[in-house]
Amino acid sequence: MKDIQYIFGTKPILLFLLVVNFIGTLYGYYWYGSQLSETPARFIVFVPDSPTASLFFLIVLIGFLFKHHWSLFEALAIVTLMKYGIWAVIMNLLVLLTTGDLHWTGYMLIVSHFAMAVQGVLYAPYYRFKLWHLVIAAIWTLHNDFIDYVFGMMPNYSVLTDYMPQIGYFTFWLSVVCLITAYALVLSPKSSKLQLP
Repeated sequence: MKDIQYIFGTKPILLFLLVVNFIGTLYGYYWYGSQLSETPARFIVFVPDSPTASLFFLIVLIGFLFKHHWSLFEALAIVTLMKYGIWAVIMNLLVLLTTGDLHWTGYMLIVSHFAMAVQGVLYAPYYRFKLWHLVIAAIWTLHNDFIDYVFGMMPNYSVLTDYMPQIGYFTFWLSVVCLITAYALVLSPKSSKLQLP
């Protein structure tokens, strides 16, 4: 397994992921365009969840290409990639379950967001953040949940509006699980470590 993970630290793979995530990040901000146009300025930074997660990972990848660790972005990336990757997959499946139908873009979002979550975990052996970095990531993530579900800034899934209290509750606990997972994968004494090639 370590041999396979080592390959993901090589320059060609990092460059490929840099391009893919750059395109995905741009599309993500575009996808949020209409919602951002109606969002009060003080909340804008907290609204485009998934593209901001992939932006964190873009910064991590740039650091890796230069053999450098930007630890705070590593902590933010692993937590938010897992969280919003899983969240979007589940929300789109809920749309399918609720309406019996899902536009092709919904299936595209399922695949792309599942890949987000996978790459967050896949690169865990390369991360070198400390507990205080994870604490800041926890504050960012849980504060984002507060903004989304107390101030109503969550992503627009109009067909799921009736389920917002349940979705908010689920999202909070998803954040907690992702934070615990990030600790286990990176900070636990049993976590595996790899050096960048």
